[in-house]
Parts: sequence; structure tokens; C-alpha cells
Amino acid sequence: MDEPVANLDEIRALSGHLPGPDLEAGSLAATRQAQLTKPAGALGRLEELAIWLAAWQARHPPRLDHPRTLVFAGNHGVAARGVSAYPAAVTAQMVQNFIAGGAAVNQLCRVFDVGLKVYEMNLDTPTADIVDAPAMSEAECAKAMAYGMMAVEPGIDVLALGEMGIGNTTAAAALCGGLFGGDAELWTGPGTGVAGTALEAKRRVVGEAIARHRPAARDPFDMLRRLGGLELAAIAGAVMAARLGRVPVVLDGFASTAAAAVLYAADPHALDHCVVGHVSAEPGHRRLIERIGQRPLFDLGMRLGEGSGATLAFAVLKAATACHNGMATFDEARVSGPR
Repeated sequence: MDEPVANLDEIRALSGHLPGPDLEAGSLAATRQAQLTKPAGALGRLEELAIWLAAWQARHPPRLDHPRTLVFAGNHGVAARGVSAYPAAVTAQMVQNFIAGGAAVNQLCRVFDVGLKVYEMNLDTPTADIVDAPAMSEAECAKAMAYGMMAVEPGIDVLALGEMGIGNTTAAAALCGGLFGGDAELWTGPGTGVAGTALEAKRRVVGEAIARHRPAARDPFDMLRRLGGLELAAIAGAVMAARLGRVPVVLDGFASTAAAAVLYAADPHALDHCVVGHVSAEPGHRRLIERIGQRPLFDLGMRLGEGSGATLAFAVLKAATACHNGMATFDEARVSGPR
């Protein structure tokens, strides 16, 4: 993380010029979908996803030969308040576990043939405690967003975005409350497994952070600076870069969706190139998904983070692509079509 590539005003300006879907590619996909050997709509969401992929990849047929999962890791000053069941040192320890291939996301990437890259975001320098101060300066936030943008390399077909950061469900809950309102209780859940008085304390921390920063924030990007984290800023940057590079995105759980929601709060169409892979067991995630108008691909009660649910969603997207590209049309199969 060495290159101060942008400032927040440049990112604000860029967010106002995001490209839309390729309507021609989407139309070609819809036309082919109607000719395949099945009743109309019989593959349900898989049909919608194939058209979505084509429109946002700006090509037909869509491809899913080079999926990639990015995991951004960052530490949070608010973790010192005991908001997690685990110490902050676990963030760096889990990064080493990713590198060694021992995490859940490693197994999912292997079984679905997905590339994995893990990015450490100044783990030795946590963000400021959001109860007392903004998490980041403008320069730090913009630098982290630019770092996330640079991680979206050429040649990726679809991107899954995940995170690792002890304390980041606290930051995500505060960020959601800052962006969309509502009491801390609506957004704050157990995270790594806090309960009882520890959960009550976590909710108090989130409420105090929202009360401090929501009135002062000038826009969603300033809210991210105040209540987010380095890894959350990087995810928001990666979502923007993917849009510019015609790369569809799969969001993971509560924290990564909260990071992307910053862009939605700035422009309700900013996440049209994204799907949410799954709904987390973290209660604020379901509420957030509804708030940003998304529909998760599945609900398996997962709450791990690290891009695990988004990577698992590649199985669904690969199925959608394979059916769309590989099925015969009624004419090719010499099957009678609908009357």
C-alpha cells in the first residue's frame, strides 16, 4: 500500500461516470435463452444470471473461465473495545492461513477452480477507534480505495470480494447505520460469536459511533472514511474498478456488502453489476440486502466471511453459464418448440 493514487474528490467524480450494461449483449443472451430446449423460464434464476453476465461482461456468450476471489484484510482500532470474540492478532494469523492454503476459502477456490489473491492492508496500523475519531483520514481512505481498484487485474471474468478483519462487523454495522439510519440494534449482530453483555456492549459501541459521525458526514464516501475500515474501502474501490472494467461482481457477507453499499448510497444503480452470493447469518446482512434491492443466490446460514459465500456462488454462476452456452436450441436438437 504505497501509492497515493487518488483522493476522495477524484473517486466521487469517477463514481458519477460508471458505464451501464451492454444492451446488445444482454439482448443476444435473452434471445438465445428463449430458443433453448426447455420451457420458458424453466431454469429460473439461472436464466437471469446468464443474461446478467453477458450484459455486464459486454459480450455474448458470457464466459466464466477465469473467476477470481479477492480477500482484503485490515485491522480496526475499535477491536480494542472487546467487540469481537477473538483478539486483533487473528487478522494477521488468518492471512498466513490463507497463504498456507488452510482456510475455508482455499478449499472452495480449489474445488471450483477459482484464483485467489489476499491483500494485507497495513495490518500493523489499525484504523482509529470509530467511537473517538474517524477511522481514516481522507488520504488514507482514498489510498485504500485506489489499492482495491488496482487489484482488479485484466482477464478476470467474474470477481468475488471478501474480507478478513477482527472488529469489522462492528465497523460494518456502524457504516450501515450511518448510511441508512436505524438504531444500532437493527444492524449489530454477534459477529464472531459475542453474546450477552458482550453483545450489548458491541451495540453501545456501534450506537456511539453512529451518533458521533452520522451528523458530520458530508456524503457516503465521507461516511466510509469515518466508520469503515481499510479493507472495506478497498472492497468499495474494487467494486468501482470492476464496473469500469466490465467485470461482474459477487459480494460476500455483511462486511463486504456494507462496503459496496457505500456506492449504492451514492447512486442506486452503482451495484447493478453485482449480485450478493448468500445471505449471512449475521442479522444485519438480510436487512442490508433488502435495503439495497438485492436478492442473494442462497441462504446456508454461513457467517465466516473471507469470501467463502461469494466463492461458493461461483458454482451457481458456472452452472448458469454452462446451461446457456452448452444447451441445444430447439432447431439444433430437432425438438418441437412451444406452440
